[in-house]
Amino acid sequence: MTVADVEEAQERLAGVVHRTPLDTSRTFAELSGAASVGLKLENVQRTGSFKIRGAYNAMSQLSRERRERGVVTASAGNHAQGVALAGDLLDVDVTVVVPEITPAAKIAATREYGADVVVEGDIYERSYEYAREHAAETGETFVHPFDDEAVIAGQGTVGLELLDQFPGLDTVFVAIGGGGLISGVGTAVKAHDPAIRVVGVQPEGAFHAKPSLDAGEIHELDDVDTVADGIADTRLLETTFSVAREVVDDVVSVTDLEIATAVTLLAERAKTVAESAGAAPLAGLLSAEADVAGDDVGVVVSGGNVDLTEHAALTRIGLHELGRYADARLALDGWPATLADVVGVIESQGAELDHVNRARPSGDDQPNRTPVAIGVEGSGADHLRGVLAELASLDGASVVEHSLE
Repeated sequence: MTVADVEEAQERLAGVVHRTPLDTSRTFAELSGAASVGLKLENVQRTGSFKIRGAYNAMSQLSRERRERGVVTASAGNHAQGVALAGDLLDVDVTVVVPEITPAAKIAATREYGADVVVEGDIYERSYEYAREHAAETGETFVHPFDDEAVIAGQGTVGLELLDQFPGLDTVFVAIGGGGLISGVGTAVKAHDPAIRVVGVQPEGAFHAKPSLDAGEIHELDDVDTVADGIADTRLLETTFSVAREVVDDVVSVTDLEIATAVTLLAERAKTVAESAGAAPLAGLLSAEADVAGDDVGVVVSGGNVDLTEHAALTRIGLHELGRYADARLALDGWPATLADVVGVIESQGAELDHVNRARPSGDDQPNRTPVAIGVEGSGADHLRGVLAELASLDGASVVEHSLE
């Protein structure tokens, strides 16, 4: 892997992929202590992630004979759509094997690009094994999600664009799953300036890269547990490990709560929708482990393929973490008439009532009071405590418990 491979990939991808925008953020610079922060928005790339870059670069180099035989891959998400679109553009038949847990919306999106989708296996590893067996039996070419130099080179074009858009770059934060994206980006930026720091970000529940790089050998996890399914890999593989050893300076871990907060901040401050894996690098930048004082920092927002219900749930969790959202349980006398007073207090305090519903009674509830659950959004914890204090002072109402305690 050299930067020449990445530059050749960029030529192949010209007119095929979007040159995604770089959005600078004063807010994230202030929160992190960086001199400036630029968000590389691969969430607005074709198919909603960077994966089309590597898939197309690899598939465009196949011989005519191999193209005629078709390709097969295994994926539960973004790689599937990248390979499917590349197949459509190159007139190559594509089979994508997905596990049974794959959301129907992702299967539908992959089929819309013309791929044949096979549901096989309860988890990704079983789908991967089936796809490799299928390739061996049919002669189709298996396109690996990350452990392939042509795929890595395609992903590295993100780094070339970042250098052009953000010439003062000092540090770049990139999510690590199997390591394809950070290997490519690292190769590109290190060739330009070896002093640029390349920092990987992984969830605590899938933190395998740093132990591998520190030990000088691949460390494999027994299992993973994270909301960021796009980077929920158990290990690096030989190709990505060998490249990452040369180009990755550090790897930081983030919690799922930090990832949810980053999803929320991207939606609110950058007006952009990111999936959990795509928001992980921002979580890394804003974490206590980051050391970016005075740096010009690039953050690769790698994808935005997230269901709206999941995004709403993540942003609610993020608001909780930011002290901007409170769940409360009230006891009301004179239900439902008293509810109007509750709504009036919340509105008069400049807060927003997110939801309200009659709660299931518990053994601690007074039989002459109606338990009610509410969700309230405000500008901060102090603001919300003031709102709850006003609710507690209402005649016929009391605050039994709340999430700000």
